[in-house]
Amino acid sequence: MRSCFVIALVWCVLFLGCSVEAQLKVGFYKKSCPQVEQIVAKVIAQKMPSNPELAARLIRLFFHDCFVRGCDASLLIDSTASNGAEKDAPPNLTVAGYEVIDEIKAAVEAACPGIVSCADIVALASRDSVSFPFNKPLWEVQTGRRDGTISLASEARTNIPAPFFTYSRLVSSFANKSLSVQDLVVLSGAHTIGIAHCNGFSTRLFNFTGQNNVNDFDPSLDLTYLRSLQQICQNLANNVTSVPMDPTTSTTFDSHYYSNLKLHKGLFTSDAALLTDSRASNLVDKLVDEGNFLDAFKNSIKRMGAIEVLTGTAGEIRKNCRVINS
Repeated sequence: MRSCFVIALVWCVLFLGCSVEAQLKVGFYKKSCPQVEQIVAKVIAQKMPSNPELAARLIRLFFHDCFVRGCDASLLIDSTASNGAEKDAPPNLTVAGYEVIDEIKAAVEAACPGIVSCADIVALASRDSVSFPFNKPLWEVQTGRRDGTISLASEARTNIPAPFFTYSRLVSSFANKSLSVQDLVVLSGAHTIGIAHCNGFSTRLFNFTGQNNVNDFDPSLDLTYLRSLQQICQNLANNVTSVPMDPTTSTTFDSHYYSNLKLHKGLFTSDAALLTDSRASNLVDKLVDEGNFLDAFKNSIKRMGAIEVLTGTAGEIRKNCRVINS
């Protein structure tokens, strides 16, 4: 019986790239490319001073990649004449940071050709960009991911949680990726940095119930915050204007997201939804403390980074993150 189990496990690892967190480890490239983390950190350090939004862009890129086919860098693949890739699906049209990943990949390939996956570069770059202002890594990154060879726009549309999701839909979406309610609340805290386009939340500001009433807005929003957003966005169709997701410290990775949420200043429907459930709301209360948030975030981002990973001989190590190897 035991030998059958071992054979089955080996077959699973070698041929299916089974999604088990244990197959990833800190220092996976210690012998094959020992300088990889230094290379990633160096490029990020060069980019951050002139690009304060980079951390938000890269953490979003990481999240959107992991929720579709797992953390396999399939989001980086360009569309072709015969295939619409993930990056061209509506949820990903405002994702950014690809050019930074390209630059890191080129530097890593120069040092260690054919060794480091694009998927691991995304995971490391996300960590380093968020950590940059702290002058130390905020969490350890397990590596050993391999790159996927399939990227479908249709899968992005059905797998990435939308900003208009209710609490029950959010819980279901995260559960489908083996993430808990705590992970949902903690990872939502990444909204403490970055910007959002008006069309991602404008239904809360205008024509909320579909009655075409001038005062038809989401009553759960703080009224002063609501009025300021209405003044900025102007109308329901505005898909150009953007606003900070955290109205107080939009370029600082802190716990203000939760403080703002308790004041009913969460930007998205999906943010406000966290207050509609007692367990989630209790977590929000705890995460207002910055130490609690940072401790919890390093654990939840580790779990997210292990979603459906390809390891062993599954997938490939892409030479160019935008193109599947020929």
